[in-house]
Formats: sequence, C-alpha cells, structure tokens
Amino acid sequence: MQILLSAGEASGDTYGAQLVEALKNLAPQAKFFGMGGEKMHAAGSELLVHAKEVAVVGLVEVVKHLPDIRKKFRVLVDEAAKRKPDAAVLIDFPDFNLRLARELHRLGIPVFYFVSPQIWAWRTGRVKQIKKYVRKMIVIFPFEQEFYRRHGVDVTYVGHPLAHAPASMVSKPEFAAQNGLNVEKSWVALLPGSRKKEVMLNLPEMLAAARRLKDDAKREGFEFVIPVASTLDENWLRQQLSGSGVEVHLVHDARAALRHRRAAIVASGTATVEAALAPVPFVVVYRLAPLTWLLGRRLVSLDTFAMPNLIAGRRIVQELIQKDFTAANVARELDVVIPDGAPRQRMLSDLAEVREKLLAGGHSEAPAARAAREILNLLA
Repeated sequence: MQILLSAGEASGDTYGAQLVEALKNLAPQAKFFGMGGEKMHAAGSELLVHAKEVAVVGLVEVVKHLPDIRKKFRVLVDEAAKRKPDAAVLIDFPDFNLRLARELHRLGIPVFYFVSPQIWAWRTGRVKQIKKYVRKMIVIFPFEQEFYRRHGVDVTYVGHPLAHAPASMVSKPEFAAQNGLNVEKSWVALLPGSRKKEVMLNLPEMLAAARRLKDDAKREGFEFVIPVASTLDENWLRQQLSGSGVEVHLVHDARAALRHRRAAIVASGTATVEAALAPVPFVVVYRLAPLTWLLGRRLVSLDTFAMPNLIAGRRIVQELIQKDFTAANVARELDVVIPDGAPRQRMLSDLAEVREKLLAGGHSEAPAARAAREILNLLA
C-alpha cells in the first residue's frame, strides 16, 4: 500500500507525522511519500517536496512565488500519476491542497482530508470543491462537523491531536538549565508564526512589546523565549532578533516553553490552540501585508479569528489584528492577565473549557489513530 501525503506548514507537518505513525501501526506494509517537513520525514514519509519550499503567507506574496509553487505542485501530481497510490491524505494548506485534490480525483485516487482548511471562516464556496473531490473530511474542531454535515459532506470529528498529546515532563529548573534561562524570573513566550513572512510581519511588534515589559519599572523582570517552528531556519530567525534591544532565548520544546511561562504573545493560528491547552494566559496578534489584508478581509465571514474564541463560542482571549496590533496594546492586555487575580483565573478557567471540547467527549484513542482507522476502513 502506498499513500500520498501533503502538508505545507509546521502544524501540518506535526499532524502528518502522527498520522504516518498511526497508519504504520495499522498497516505496517504501507509506504508514504509527498510533501511535508522534518517530522513527517522522520516518521517515515519520503519527501518529494519540502514544506519550506511552498510555505508562503498572504495573497500578494503567493503571486510572487507562484512559478516555484507550480513547479512543486507538478512534481506531486506527476509522481502520483506514476506511482498510483492507494489513497491521498491532504492536511490543511487549502490553496495548494484543494487544487491537488482536483488533480488526484481526476487520476482516480481516493482523497481524504485530515485537518480542515478554514473554509467556514472565509471563501466558504470552496466547500463545493471538497464535496466534489474529497471522499472523507476528518476534522479536529467540534464546530467543523456541523458545518460539513450542513453542506452534505461526509465528515467525522476525531478531536484535536494537541489535546491528546502528553504533557511535557521537563521541570522548570531543567528547562531553565537547558536554555540559559533564569529560573527565578517569569518567562513570556513569543510565537510569531511558522513561516518567514509571518515572522517578518509579527515579530518586530512582539519584540517592541517585550521591550516595554522589560523596561517598565512597575513590572517584575521578565525573560523571553521563542519556540522555533520546524519550518523555520534557526540561524535566519536569530538574524531577525539582531539589534532588537531585548534578549530572546530560542528553544526547541514548545510544549515545555508554554507550560512554564507566565504569559504569551501568540500569532493567530495553530499556536493559539497550543497556548490554550498549556494553558497559558495570552493575547492573540496578527498582521498581514496591507494589500493582502484589504483583499482578504472582504472574504472573511467571521468577526473573530482566534481559534479558542471560535471553540468557546465567545471571546475569551483578546485579539489584536492588523492596526490594533501595537506594542502598547499588547503590553496593556498582558498587564491584565499576568498578575494573579480574577482576570487571570477567568481566562485559565475558560481555556480549560476549550480543552474539554477538543478532547472529543473524552475519547481515549488519539485523533491520528482514529483518522487512520477511518481511512483504512474506507479503503478496505
């Protein structure tokens, strides 16, 4: 059995690696190839295209890189036509993967989607493509199941992989020793995104907020950490920190970093789920290129962007998007939830509610294992 997988972002690489492991447990003879990152490669998937080569954010930015992206796209389609895999599993990354779904469907390859693109938030019309080309949607957020059922798409909710992941067992003193941190100080985590363009747009204002937290005499001393996404080059990220005026520690254990921090500044995306599950009081931020924002905002049908807010059905974390994303605003919102008190405890309680919803009714089997079983049962 051969299975093509396609993931184009750090979170997709994580979920793809989990799925590969789960499929191997159920079908040891299975072989995997396609697009992904280092985690998928380590799990046993042959990478024809590395996720770093196509990880571009924004409508305007995609246009600039379109020729290269098209070449990588053709690599996958041509190899699928040659190898004729038994199935394809696409993971999020809709602008690339929905086109890939169409080509794979044309080749007669059954297409499964694990981790839905956010079509319930913007460009909802793309559900027609999914209904036409995708055999089964396997979703990780509870509200997605109702959305797809309403549109006549075969769907199963399996829970969120991060909600089932084991908690980090690294103690704060151990983590401090490993990463040169002062165990006596409070740590603030900065999560600027998993793609270069995201980092370039989000990190400068995050660092400006960090300087405010560091320099304000009314606040206690802080240290700052950035968990390095698997899709980013650490040396490049270190260059982005040069001259920032604030010391930032780059770390490689995001779960431990979030577990032991006092608060976090998190770019909208999967990292907001990681922060919610830690749990850590945080503020959600995001910035796009002005033209990308102007074009994209017209297509968005929601008033909130942060996943924890969507899951809870109400605003439980503050969102600072585009012009509202300023260092002053970030510092102000963190001042509310960093100190012990009712606002901090309320946010932690709300985040615990989000965790319960992401456990899919307390199902004991991991989401990737449930997804693997769904796929193999339909192929039997």
